[in-house]
Amino acid sequence: MAAATLSCQPWGSLLGLIWLVSAADASWDLTSLRCNFGSFCECDFRPDLQGLECDLAQHLAGQHLARSLVVKALKAFLQDPAPTKPLVLSLHGWAGTGKSYVSSLLARYLFRNGLRSPHVHHFSPLIHFPHPSHMERYKKDLKSWVQGNLTACSRSLFLFDEMDKLAPGLIEVLRPFLGSSWVVYGTNYRKAIFIFISSTGGEQINQVVLEAWRSRREREEIGLQELEPVISQAVLDNPHHGFWCSGIMEEHLLDVLVPFLPLQRHHVRHCVLNELAQLGLEPRDEVVQAVLDSTTFFPEDEQLFSSNGCKTVASRIAFFL
Repeated sequence: MAAATLSCQPWGSLLGLIWLVSAADASWDLTSLRCNFGSFCECDFRPDLQGLECDLAQHLAGQHLARSLVVKALKAFLQDPAPTKPLVLSLHGWAGTGKSYVSSLLARYLFRNGLRSPHVHHFSPLIHFPHPSHMERYKKDLKSWVQGNLTACSRSLFLFDEMDKLAPGLIEVLRPFLGSSWVVYGTNYRKAIFIFISSTGGEQINQVVLEAWRSRREREEIGLQELEPVISQAVLDNPHHGFWCSGIMEEHLLDVLVPFLPLQRHHVRHCVLNELAQLGLEPRDEVVQAVLDSTTFFPEDEQLFSSNGCKTVASRIAFFL
C-alpha cells in the first residue's frame, strides 16, 4: 500500500506553508497567502495533508476507497489558489465504518485547533434542528450563520451529521453557497469545505461488497463507478434525507460521494489494536478475542460484516480489560 511508505512526521507550519506556496501559481493573492501564515487574519487554517494521509493509512480500517477519494479531492482543492466553488463531500455508509472519524481528522489536519477551531462548524439535527415546526426559523438562522462565518473566514469547514435525520428543505438554503457563482450575498465562499454525513446508501454499499465477496473479487477491486449510482438512488428515494427533492442533487453540486464499506472481522481486530495503542496498552490476545466474540456479524449465513463496524470497540475494550 503506497500510503504506508509515507513518513508520518508532522510537516510543521513552515513546511506546510512551503507546500501550499509551491502548489499555487503566481496568481495566488497576498491575502490568501497571509491567511495561511495565520498572523494576518483570523483563520487558523494549517493544512497538513501528509499527516492526514498517514493517519488515514494507519488507523482507518478497511476503507481504501474512502481514503483515496478524500485525499485526492482535498489535494486538488487546496492546490487551486482560486477555486470556482467550495469543496462538497457527501460521506455514506453503515454505522461505525469511519465517517465521523474521517470528518474529525479533516478538522484536525486542516485547522490548528481541530474541532475546537472557531472556523469548524458541526451541525447535528437532533441538537441544532430538533423541532420540525421551527423549520423556517432554522433556515433563516442557518443561512445567516454560514454567511457570517464565511465573511469572517473564507477557509471554513462545515460538517452536517446524520443527514438522513435532517428535515428535507432545510439544507436548500445552502444551495447558493455550494455552486460556482463568484459572490453570494457579498461573501467570498469558494474556499470553504462542506461535508455531509449519512447512513443512507449503507445497505446498498453492503450488498455490492457482499456480492463481490461471493464472486471472490478482492475488496480493493470495488470502485466508485459501482457504488455511486446506488448511493445516489438511495438518497433520491429516501423522503427522510436532507437532500430529498433537493436542487443540490439535481444540479450536481456534490463534488464526491464517498462510500464507506462494511467492516469484516480483521478490520474490527485492527480497530481493537488501535484502541489499545491509544490507551497506551500492549496488545492482549484475550481482550482482542473477547471483543471479536462479543461483536455481531451479518448476514446470518456468512457472518461477514460487523453490525456496528468499530463503533462499540472502545466500550467493549473497557468492559473486558
